[in-house]
Amino acid sequence: MAKYRRHMFVCTNQREPGSARPSCNADGTSQLHAQLKQAVDAAGLKGTVRVNKAGCLDQCEHGPNVVVYPEAVWYGHVSTADVAEIVASHLVAGRPVERLALPDACIHTEACEHRPAKT
Repeated sequence: MAKYRRHMFVCTNQREPGSARPSCNADGTSQLHAQLKQAVDAAGLKGTVRVNKAGCLDQCEHGPNVVVYPEAVWYGHVSTADVAEIVASHLVAGRPVERLALPDACIHTEACEHRPAKT
């Protein structure tokens, strides 16, 4: 079997109500993951793009989150309404969806303006 050209990780983490940080999968349905898989298959990318469920990607304030490798493009605030655009633009045409891309300053850093200040 050939290697995948891309791996897409979709945060499906579900937190308890009242948690200090938001949940990417608050309703527990994983609809975003399911729709991305369906769209990838419909685009004829099955076997070249792998869509995986992921636990917490530690970008909770930007959730729901999706990351695409090998480009390491991090998407935030992704909804099911964004699925077709991500597949057509990024996965098929190779152009990341800039409006959803998280700024580098917010990825895995305490300096992100969206993260709560540690006390």
